[in-house]
Amino acid sequence: MNEFKLINKYFKKLSKNNPGAKKLNDDVFFDKKNKLVVSIDTYNEDIHFPKFKFPNLVLKKVMRSSISDLICKGVLPKFFFISASGNKKNFSKKNLKLISQAVKKEQNKYNLKLSGGDTTNSNKVSFSLTTIGFSKKIIERNKAKLNDDIYVTGNIGDSFLGLKILKNQLKISNKLKKYFINQYYSPNLPFKIHNKLHKFANTSMDISDGLISDMTKLINKQKLSFEIDFDKIPISNNLNKYLKNFKKKKINYLVHGDDYQILFTASYKKRNLIKSIAKKMNQKITIIGKINKGSKKNLVKLSNKPQNLTNFKGYSHKF
Repeated sequence: MNEFKLINKYFKKLSKNNPGAKKLNDDVFFDKKNKLVVSIDTYNEDIHFPKFKFPNLVLKKVMRSSISDLICKGVLPKFFFISASGNKKNFSKKNLKLISQAVKKEQNKYNLKLSGGDTTNSNKVSFSLTTIGFSKKIIERNKAKLNDDIYVTGNIGDSFLGLKILKNQLKISNKLKKYFINQYYSPNLPFKIHNKLHKFANTSMDISDGLISDMTKLINKQKLSFEIDFDKIPISNNLNKYLKNFKKKKINYLVHGDDYQILFTASYKKRNLIKSIAKKMNQKITIIGKINKGSKKNLVKLSNKPQNLTNFKGYSHKF
């Protein structure tokens, strides 16, 4: 059973009288009356990150992926709570100093405030982060409109290559190696755009489990479908260089997740506004597809040829 079936079968009904829970089908809890927005995420060693070799980098990754949940809703993250599990080896004085330094840097970078947490003993490292922000409104899932454009911020695919390098599944130059590993541990969040999203986005979420997988989740309660063109999905110059040098196919690097960019839809009438905001904020934003009627099947294309959707499932926790 995957995580979504588990939630729907055993827990969704428990949130029935709690509108802020969004039927457990969104990135955050939203109490409109109190303007409270909350997200919670857990990160486990060997699942969400490789061996705990670089504690400072792991903390960067888990903090950025956590606040990404609020950013993609158009909300400024303010406070965070962190719980950690590990043993004496994991949390040696040296590692604890590195963890503390990383948390301090991320706090300063994103103007966050550490507000509490917990620690427990465990053989494997695990972190749980709760992030809190305040807003009059959020950009929810399942609010796309027919004929909306589909957009992504930033570039897609760098993180996946970084993970393959960390797992010793490929060898490249030290310069590229350093770049892709950094993109895996320190995703370049589209932080500045959070307070502009409400001006144009109808629905949005961050890309964590994979572009196609997350696009499916974004409209999973609507009678709509999506069409995405792989040729339009933006990639970095370094990923493009790698693909050309090693004669690899772009399509195999775009759907594996950990990108932490924003996936959203907007009316075609907002195109000029989005271009203007993107230029002013120096934020890359790219149209990669459109929303179609529900009578049509979800479609992904490469060189204008339909591709098999089952090849692009992304990541899902299985129980």
